[in-house]
Amino acid sequence: MKIAVVGTRGIPNISGGVETHCEELFPRIVSKEFDITVFRRENYVKDCLSEYKGVRLVTLQSPKKKAIEALIHTVRAILYAKYKHQAAVVHIHAVGPALATPLARLLGLKVVFTHHGPDYERDKWGKIAREFLRLGERLGVRYANEVIVISRVINDLIQQKYKRMDAHIIYNGVSEPVFYTDTGYLDELKIKPKKYFFALGRFVPEKNFHQLIEAFISLKENNDYQLVIAGDADFQDTYAQKLKQMAEENGIVLTGFVKGVQLQTLWSNAYCFVLPSSHEGLPISLLEAMSYRLPVVVSNIPANMEVELSPDNYFQANNVKALTEKLQQFIDAESKQLSYSMDKYQWDRIAAQTSDVYRQLARNTKP
Repeated sequence: MKIAVVGTRGIPNISGGVETHCEELFPRIVSKEFDITVFRRENYVKDCLSEYKGVRLVTLQSPKKKAIEALIHTVRAILYAKYKHQAAVVHIHAVGPALATPLARLLGLKVVFTHHGPDYERDKWGKIAREFLRLGERLGVRYANEVIVISRVINDLIQQKYKRMDAHIIYNGVSEPVFYTDTGYLDELKIKPKKYFFALGRFVPEKNFHQLIEAFISLKENNDYQLVIAGDADFQDTYAQKLKQMAEENGIVLTGFVKGVQLQTLWSNAYCFVLPSSHEGLPISLLEAMSYRLPVVVSNIPANMEVELSPDNYFQANNVKALTEKLQQFIDAESKQLSYSMDKYQWDRIAAQTSDVYRQLARNTKP
């Protein structure tokens, strides 16, 4: 079965939750049974690869404009998949690219749609963009042959809104942690092991890193911990620029996008992980923090609550005072490694579940 994967910026080593999801998942699925091609957006690709761990890579141009790039690239990828690659199935990721679901069906392709979260709730989108994202969700849920959701929260959403009752709940996953005790990279950043709070993500309003910085500023005089934020913005808009200025003026350590050993070093040596978001699907960064057995401070949005942490780990979303108090609580507590149940977040299990969806699709569409 030839499967074309669209909607992601691409793999490997491209920042983003959907991108991490695809990078971990599809090399585990590719086989004689499943011939997989991932379509990449040229603007984000920094290599010349045509294959990654058995997965074919096709890089296509797309305009680097956040309101239209995903849809235009997805349409181009679907046409390529149909007419040049002779794919049988297109696997669409995220609600924006799902706008192209009817096109894929009209071309005779079978469609699997993975709903990673209601992106129209993200603060970065204007009114018109939000309506298109809602339309993408509706078209993807209604017209895809098979729908995958990454959390129970999203499954409840599409059942209530669209009466789609047969979606497959397949969680996001996390790899086995690799621990690094070498502090060379920490020395470069001028931070000390177990003396920094760690946050990770794109510099977009719904991540609420500005609120995290505000909370941390009020604590600086009372402790010797630092705040480290890994990530950056895809588009250097006003929010990202102000966030960087805010960080620079207050001694917050910004690492930029990091992967591999550098990121593993930051995970291995953090005191605590903080996720203050107002919107998530099922955050891989939180699962990574749990895999490294870190204490975590997270907002009480539904996606984070689904992980079922202790009540002590949560604070009221969009409440800087509550976040400040929670950070102080964790500073006062003795740091220790924790143990979380991670069974349902194992990538091998997720790959097997996704493969079963493809097989079900094949069975259901035989003449």
